[in-house]
Amino acid sequence: MEPRANPLDRVPATALVITAIFSVQFGNAIVGSLFDRVGPFGAAALRLGCGALILALLVRPRVAGWSRRTWLGALLLGLGLGGMNLFIYLAIDRIPLGVAVTIELMGPLAVAAAGSRRPVDGAWVLLAATGIALLGVHAGGAIDIVGALLAATAAACWALYILASARLGARVHGVDGLSAAMVVAAVVIVPVGLFQAAPAVSGDPALLAAFAGVAVLTSVIPYALEFTALKRISTRVFGVLSSLGPAVAAFAGFVVLGQSLDARQLGAIALVVAASAGVVATSRRR
Repeated sequence: MEPRANPLDRVPATALVITAIFSVQFGNAIVGSLFDRVGPFGAAALRLGCGALILALLVRPRVAGWSRRTWLGALLLGLGLGGMNLFIYLAIDRIPLGVAVTIELMGPLAVAAAGSRRPVDGAWVLLAATGIALLGVHAGGAIDIVGALLAATAAACWALYILASARLGARVHGVDGLSAAMVVAAVVIVPVGLFQAAPAVSGDPALLAAFAGVAVLTSVIPYALEFTALKRISTRVFGVLSSLGPAVAAFAGFVVLGQSLDARQLGAIALVVAASAGVVATSRRR
C-alpha cells in the first residue's frame, strides 16, 4: 500500500512552526473564559481528550508492525504532551499567565542551547532568553514558588516533547506517531482530571463543544504542524522559534481580551522577534 501523502510537507517548516504558535496562543486566550469553570485538571483533561479523539478520527494511524522502539517513542511523546498541558494549567492557577509562559519557554530554549555549535547560534539563544526574561518581569512582588516549580516542570515536559517528536517523526509516516502519542496523553491525563471535568460537563454539556474547538486550536492543528516541521528543521531552530510564544500571547491577549501592552513588553517582543528572525536567516540546512 502506498504511503499517504502529507500536504504539509510542501509548506516551509518555519511557516508551520509560526502558524502553530499563533494557533496555540489565540486558542489559550479563548479558553481563558472557560478555565475557571472547569479547573486546571478539568481543562487539561477536556483539551487532551477531545484533541486525541478528533486527531484519531482524522488520521486513523497505522500502527500495525510498529517496533518496540517506535512504541517507546510514542509513549515518551505522549508523556511530554500530557505533562506540558497539565502542569502549565496548574502553574497558571497559581502565578500570572505571562510569568508561567516565560518559565515554560525555558524548555525549548534549553534544547536550542544544547544543540548550539556556533557562536552566532548562542547569540540568538541569549537574545531570545533576554526577551523572555524581560517579559517575565512582574511588578506584583514575589512569585509563588510552587507555581514557578509547576511551570518549570511544564518546561521539562516541553523539552521532552521536542526531542521525542523529532525522533519519532523520523521513524513513522505522516502524523501517525503524533496521533498515537495524543491517545497516550489522554489515557494518562483524562482520568486524573475527571474529578473536575465530569461535574462541569454534567452541569453544562456545551463545554464539550467549546473544548472540542479549543482542542482543534491548541492541540490538533499546532501539534500536527510542529510534528511535521520537526522532521525538517533542527530542534535548535525549533527551540528559538518557540520563543515567539510570549510575543504572540501578548498580541492575542490584546486582540481577544483587550489587554494593553507597555513599553517593556513591546521591547521584549522586539528582542524575541529579532532572535527568531535571526536564527532562521543564519541557520544551516540539516
